[in-house]
Amino acid sequence: MKIRYGLEHREKLMLSIYGQPQRLCSGLSRREMLTIGALGVGGLALPDLLRAEAKQGLGKSRKAVIMIYLCGAPPHQDMFDLKMDAPAEIRGEFQPIETSVPGVQICEHMPRLAKMMDKLVPIRTMVGSPNGNHDSFICYTGRSFDRQPPGGWPSLGSTLSKLQGSTTPGIPPFVGLSPRAGHPPYGSPGHPGFLGPAHSAFRPNGEGQADLTLGGITVDRLGDRKHLLSGFDRLRREVDASGKLDGLDAFTQQALGILTTSKLAEALDVSKEDPKIRERYGKGFPQNYGDGAPRNQEHFLIARRLVEAGARCVTLNFGRWDFHSQNFSEFKNTHGPQFDQGMAALVQDLHERGLDQDVSVVAWGEFGRTPVINKEAGRDHWPQVGCALLAGGGMKMGQVIGATDRLGGEPVNRPVHFGEVLATLYQRLGLDPNKTTIRDLAGRPQYLVDGHKPMAELV
Repeated sequence: MKIRYGLEHREKLMLSIYGQPQRLCSGLSRREMLTIGALGVGGLALPDLLRAEAKQGLGKSRKAVIMIYLCGAPPHQDMFDLKMDAPAEIRGEFQPIETSVPGVQICEHMPRLAKMMDKLVPIRTMVGSPNGNHDSFICYTGRSFDRQPPGGWPSLGSTLSKLQGSTTPGIPPFVGLSPRAGHPPYGSPGHPGFLGPAHSAFRPNGEGQADLTLGGITVDRLGDRKHLLSGFDRLRREVDASGKLDGLDAFTQQALGILTTSKLAEALDVSKEDPKIRERYGKGFPQNYGDGAPRNQEHFLIARRLVEAGARCVTLNFGRWDFHSQNFSEFKNTHGPQFDQGMAALVQDLHERGLDQDVSVVAWGEFGRTPVINKEAGRDHWPQVGCALLAGGGMKMGQVIGATDRLGGEPVNRPVHFGEVLATLYQRLGLDPNKTTIRDLAGRPQYLVDGHKPMAELV
């Protein structure tokens, strides 16, 4: 979401919305109600706006989710499911190492995660990817993009924005940290679908950063309703039978909070963090990797700062794991160690701050990689099975879920659909995924997932 403020120099102008008069039950015409003066916003003062936010779910729960999309699909058999008894053309060159959970081994290039395996759950049998095409949609929705209602399925973050909102005024409920990428799905934070742009991710990276501060505009001037509302691209007000505004525009609510407090700017400013904590996370590389996302380890830190400040869902996109060639050098020299450091620091940080019971974390890609290593030392697309890594949320940690066959090509025990993981995340956030509904553009109630239930192993 992007907010622009074309504030004028004149202080007390009147802004009228022209149209045919329509009398409301309050006795005022719609045109009169939408005539904007200088002492409020459509008849509501800032405290009224904040109270309206509170009614939409603010402060009811501190639970949140961080989703790490590993763009392009990571090699599951080189991370959490090494096959040392497989033939050389399948096994690969990495060695397994022991973890803090007896009997559980993972790749040697992720030693930090190995040491905290008691705080993690690798899933070795992710299924449900509709095909071998690169798209983040399955990760954000748990659904196939092949069959959608008008407007499309909304992502996890947009659904939480609609149903729960943020936990703190001034902090957007849904934040996407990835800048735009050459391959659009690699830069997607998750789309709002039929919930509409009001529930899009707030994207503070790149061109959006300049809009997070008032600059030379004072808070008093911002409070002038003419100057405030003239800057919003979408102005929509509805009046109910009692004469009160019904469903305040979400852009306006977020803009007021963002621009009249410093909470969001502070959460995004990692310079305010303890230098030792920043060093633990590492920096990585802020530039996009090819047509993928950055390998920016500070995004893990910013995600923690955002959920601690009140965001309900933060998505971050990490790297470009589509290793059709040089799979092993790409993994061990860049993506593997950097993901290991950022993810381990995030999980440790959540535990040290007492957030591990409230904040759920999931890291995954859209599918897995082929068992057979190709002639370019790479692994190709393999939608039959992939992997995920979970942490936090008060879930039962220190276990591995699922097993694949000897070649790492098919699930043989406990296949896990993306929708099951999404159902579990909703459940940890206090929503019943099989009873809670949201209405689509036709007014039909739609369940949060397609019949999938929370994973009994985790809850």
